[in-house]
Amino acid sequence: MGGPAGVRAVVRAGGPLRGATRVPGDKSISHRALIVSGLAAGRSEIDGLSTGDDVRRTAEALRACGVGMEAPEGSAGRVVVTGRALELLEPERPLDVGNSGTAIRLLSGVAASQDALTVLVGDESVHRRPMERVVGPLREMGARIDGREGGRFAPIVVRGGGLHGIDYSPPVASAQVKAAVLLAGLRAEGETTVRERVATRRHTEEVLALAGRAPWVEHGPGGYAVRITPGPLEPFEMRVPGDPSQAAFLVVAAVLVPGSEVVVENVYVGPGRAGFLSVLERMGADVTVVPTGPTTADVVARHGPLVGTEVRGAEVPDCIDEIPVLAVAAAFAEGTTVFADAAELRVKESDRIATTSAELARMGVSVEPALDGLVVHGGRPRPASRASAYGDHRVAMALAVATLAAGGGATSEIEGFGSVSTSWPGFLDTIEALR
Repeated sequence: MGGPAGVRAVVRAGGPLRGATRVPGDKSISHRALIVSGLAAGRSEIDGLSTGDDVRRTAEALRACGVGMEAPEGSAGRVVVTGRALELLEPERPLDVGNSGTAIRLLSGVAASQDALTVLVGDESVHRRPMERVVGPLREMGARIDGREGGRFAPIVVRGGGLHGIDYSPPVASAQVKAAVLLAGLRAEGETTVRERVATRRHTEEVLALAGRAPWVEHGPGGYAVRITPGPLEPFEMRVPGDPSQAAFLVVAAVLVPGSEVVVENVYVGPGRAGFLSVLERMGADVTVVPTGPTTADVVARHGPLVGTEVRGAEVPDCIDEIPVLAVAAAFAEGTTVFADAAELRVKESDRIATTSAELARMGVSVEPALDGLVVHGGRPRPASRASAYGDHRVAMALAVATLAAGGGATSEIEGFGSVSTSWPGFLDTIEALR
């Protein structure tokens, strides 16, 4: 099995996956932990950070703004952050977020709060990601922002400072938009409120609470609202739990590969992140969740048959990142699975509706792409000797899982597998260890 560092990887099906393992620290939490600790007044200690390139880009951006970062030797994923009490230095050069849509959106919110000029750039994929959903509310708060096509796309230029709080209802459910607005609100005059029809993941609220600024939250039949007031942040200590979006690949692989039984330890299963487990439960998967804390659990997955289901509506935001690998599970299930109300997949690292549909079709799967999702007719996919990840880390790992599930000594050469380094450089090594 080839490693993910190169442009392509050769993945071979083999025996069952068995044993206990851990996945990298949650990527979404890692970004927020670094940013909030960088804005805190003093020294914070964070352990278990994601070691992917996306989070490294956020750390480098904060360093460029004067935040102290020390990584003790021999302790991957651990960092000591010396924050700047909400006042960052003006960066001398553009901040390059690489492939990270989370980094560019969250850092836009931080930059808006600073009396400084900040330029945010990224790779080709990030420069195609929609930015108006963040730029709009930040402009409403008083930030001066420009960018390509009037701020619709990166590069983004932010002249921040002098903000006032707003009461904002995002037209698109997005935890990144919520985070950007709340982070900007830390230095805005008055209260800042974000109202969501469908509650998105709450990592920003959780990390702010650790830093002594727990937002006011209201969650009821009418939706979800969160309010922040300006003020200082306290340093904190935390261990980042395992990333459920990464755990999903191991869980689905264990369910699909005969004879497998895998325990994924210390996975975050709090609000907004356990949706893929609910989907697999409806599909009949043999998956057990053993709580280890208020928002963490060990997830035990065993091989077994699956049936089709429907994933739509308010459930979609809770499993949007896992849909490529859930589509692989659907391809091996009995019956039809419908993914709908998921147009957000069109503007991820790739157009995941198009890319996932194309690669499943290459494996002989009957799949119908739609404007806001896809319909997968289950069967027995045949392995594709060549496949493309389209530079998208989640498509890459989903294709690897599909090859493992195909069995029979199947081999697939996956082009563009290097993208996995953005989130989980050791993914294939973990698969090998479980074999």
